[in-house]
Amino acid sequence: MLTLYFQGLALGAALILPLGPQNAFVMNQGVKRQYHLMTASLCALSDIVLICGGIFGGSALLNQSPLLLMLITWAGVAFLLWYGWGALRTALSGSVDLGDGQPMKQGRARIIATLLAVTWLNPHVYLDTFVVLGSLGGQLPTTAARQWFAIGTISASILWFFGLALLAAWLSPRLRTARAQRIINLLVGVVMWFIALQLARQGIAGF
Repeated sequence: MLTLYFQGLALGAALILPLGPQNAFVMNQGVKRQYHLMTASLCALSDIVLICGGIFGGSALLNQSPLLLMLITWAGVAFLLWYGWGALRTALSGSVDLGDGQPMKQGRARIIATLLAVTWLNPHVYLDTFVVLGSLGGQLPTTAARQWFAIGTISASILWFFGLALLAAWLSPRLRTARAQRIINLLVGVVMWFIALQLARQGIAGF
């Protein structure tokens, strides 16, 4: 069973490590120290739901509903373009809010709403959890085997998101300069737009 746990851990790490909109958002909140632990918790909780859904049968729903995947894809494209434009505009405007002694611009409700959109409107999340993890974990012979595999992938998610949030918060004093904030916003904007264009290409190819 430990072998299945470590297989799930390794595969979960491989799927989650590439920089995407979710990771960029967690890193940005960590640097700002704005509800970064809450952000990591919600990301991990979302992954738990998606991983369990994929491994324990949700992949069939996605395979049977190409219309649902198409709707998620184009909603994700629109959101990522909008969010990326905001980050790029901040980076290029030169007016970067460092948050020193000032009220937070983003309240908890807005951060939660943005995080849920970044997570649940990203079709790559469904492809990773429902298609990749679902097809591999769903083929395991027993429920116990699938559970150990799922626990491994969930462990990778929890370790990654909390590690990323805490590391970004720890490095915050060095990264909360105006120059560093412009670079971070530029990076976030480019990542969001790059993924949006990838999704758009996939959506067009799917017609």
